[in-house]
Amino acid sequence: MANDAASLLVRADILDILALYCHAIDRRRWDLMGQVFHPDAHFQFGAIDGGWQHFVVAAQAVINPLRISQHKLGQTLFAIAGDVAMTETYMVAYHRVAADAPADAVFPGTGQDRDIVIAGRYIDRFERRDGEWRIARRVGVTDWRQDADASDGGLFDAPQAWRGDIGGGDAAHAVTALLHRRGDG
Repeated sequence: MANDAASLLVRADILDILALYCHAIDRRRWDLMGQVFHPDAHFQFGAIDGGWQHFVVAAQAVINPLRISQHKLGQTLFAIAGDVAMTETYMVAYHRVAADAPADAVFPGTGQDRDIVIAGRYIDRFERRDGEWRIARRVGVTDWRQDADASDGGLFDAPQAWRGDIGGGDAAHAVTALLHRRGDG
């Protein structure tokens, strides 16, 4: 495992892409996914198997009806060889399903808010093209899932300004706006 300066810079670039992916999903910033995936990237996770654009359409159907979601990343293993890097990244994804979520949703409403936590891993092939690292292929695997009735201690009754938000209303929007303006990602 190389830990020279060049390798550390590649790792930092890749970790930034992984973080942007989670931000884009959780804030419903689907427009940012083009900075995560190469145009011809392939995405395979559960029933989703196709181009990353197909994944975004499917992910919107899963994520948009949720009250909130949060994808957390854990350790990442790296295998870097020139302009290709293979990674395995652990993740835990939290989903708050509203009591009245549509009956035909992937996570349908049951009359009571509930929490679904899914843990797994992303196995990614990153490629550096024209100086930019992006995902060329993603395979996702699920290791465990937990469903429970929700209890948020009144968080959803607190003023919106105290909580995270989706889209441009979230405080982190300023970060991605700066990234885009600088040309990062």
